[in-house]
Amino acid sequence: MKTYLASLFLVLGISTGIAQENDTPEFNGDNFSLEGALAMFKRSASLESFEKAINEENNNVNNLDLNNDGDIDYITVEDIMEGTNHVVVLSAQLGDNEKQDVATINIEKTGNEEAHLQILGDEDLYDENTVAEPFDVEEKAIEGKGPSAIEVIPTRIIVNVWGWPCVRFVYAPSYRVWVSPFRWANYPRWWRPWKPYRHSIFIGKCAPHRVYFHRTRKVIIKHGFYSSRRKSSTIIVKNRRGTTVIRKGRGGRVRAVHYGGGRRR
Repeated sequence: MKTYLASLFLVLGISTGIAQENDTPEFNGDNFSLEGALAMFKRSASLESFEKAINEENNNVNNLDLNNDGDIDYITVEDIMEGTNHVVVLSAQLGDNEKQDVATINIEKTGNEEAHLQILGDEDLYDENTVAEPFDVEEKAIEGKGPSAIEVIPTRIIVNVWGWPCVRFVYAPSYRVWVSPFRWANYPRWWRPWKPYRHSIFIGKCAPHRVYFHRTRKVIIKHGFYSSRRKSSTIIVKNRRGTTVIRKGRGGRVRAVHYGGGRRR
């Protein structure tokens, strides 16, 4: 009986370990919904309300714990403006002097009442050129080769976001460039960090955001003035599974500690 129970526990332990490994996202950024961020941006009246929305647990946008302290990271929002172009930077606060950009919402005004935008996942956290954008479908009629002389093909088109309240907010004549007042250990009173969800659970929670926003590899809007101000944390290393945390030891030595699925391995 003891042998049977020992074998059973061994099998259960192996199965649990495999399940936890499979539940680890391929990229760290997979625990932050780019589509969800756009959904919150679309319905927010200002960048302040947008920052609040992406940090609320019930909106199912943020599941990041990049510093592996067991609590969700707070995401700050900062606007960088040059001319009529905006880069809205979303950054995770990881320590007193540690800040990691998560994504940028790039906005371009293309006409008197026309603007387009994309959200780009940061290269440290996402696969190369991971982009999400709003989409709409337009039916185009072309000459067909079959029995019908005309063939109708649905085609995705770029969406004019000028009517979004937050876009109108940053282009208002009285607009003052928004920079979040919050920093590490200095958070809004309403915010209470929660424990990260398992990745498979989080993916299910943020699935509704993917209905009106889709991912693409095509970067259409990219403002060069942001690159010199990008924040990349010294404790986050680009990887496919888990998080590599760089810790300084005695004498300034640096060692890498790998975490997978939120647990030390």
